[in-house]
Amino acid sequence: MESTYTVEGMTCGHCVAAVTEEVKQIPGVTDVTVVLEGGKLTVVSDAPVDFDRIVEAVAEAGDYTVA
Repeated sequence: MESTYTVEGMTCGHCVAAVTEEVKQIPGVTDVTVVLEGGKLTVVSDAPVDFDRIVEAVAEAGDYTVA
């Protein structure tokens, strides 16, 4: 299952790495791709991942929001 989100507030490669690391820790997530330009976050998982869990993981990475 693949889902795409927009992350606002990322400004550099460190931001990308932090968001990637946090989202990868969500149970069931098998792949994460974050593109700085445009703030695109793509999550691949074995089963649907609750949107609130995505929001929580992105917030744990830093001062970012999921739109």
